[in-house]
Amino acid sequence: MNFSLSKKVALVTGSSRGLGRGVAMSLGKAGAKVALNYLNDRESAEKTLGDLQAEGVRAMLVRADASDPEQVSAMVEAVEEKFGRLDVLVPNATPDQPQKPIEEYDADFYRQMYEFFVLSPYHLARAVLPGMKERKCGRIINITSEVFHCSVPEFSAYVAAKGGQIGWSRSMASELAPFGITVNTVAPGWIPTERHENDPQEAKDAYLETVPLGRWGTPEDVGNAVAYFSSDEASFITGQTLCVNGGRTPW
Repeated sequence: MNFSLSKKVALVTGSSRGLGRGVAMSLGKAGAKVALNYLNDRESAEKTLGDLQAEGVRAMLVRADASDPEQVSAMVEAVEEKFGRLDVLVPNATPDQPQKPIEEYDADFYRQMYEFFVLSPYHLARAVLPGMKERKCGRIINITSEVFHCSVPEFSAYVAAKGGQIGWSRSMASELAPFGITVNTVAPGWIPTERHENDPQEAKDAYLETVPLGRWGTPEDVGNAVAYFSSDEASFITGQTLCVNGGRTPW
């Protein structure tokens, strides 16, 4: 079954490249109008915009810091002004996540992780919920990570923030269900994208050996999961986390 999102408008933060680009492309190919968000990499954002438009997708580009509440509000207003509504929200923007022992982190980095993965979805939800509640329908799909489920060591700040993001999503799922709004999370495994180009090959090889399906995931795999949660066919599913990692977390 091909899920049709032809009457939906989606906003994907951090969608100029990587997983965000894959999500935006999947939503667009399913028929949604797509608002792309970027902060620094305008060249990649314009390329993604062009690729969507080449597929016949109505799309727009919005520059905003997804962790800044004022910029988030302005971004949502711009999308709603352009497309008339906003049905699907995908908080995906992310900073770098260095992996190192807890003694080498500082409190400011912990705060940065919290701001991106808990406060940013909060600011975005506050901005989109008036319209979703009025229409009694909406989809919020947070992009989390398998790191919370796998208890990855030397990643404490990122794991803690992703755990908070999953907990926030579950609470919001219960709170927003009476309004016809579902909140789910997609938790990818390690999916090499542009920002992983310099990662050690031995680390990549070791990870791949732990993937039961025996292949790397792709941004499109993540995008397809998001497209499903965005669809009418998923209207009775909320508060769930779908791990897209080839079977590394089968429970």
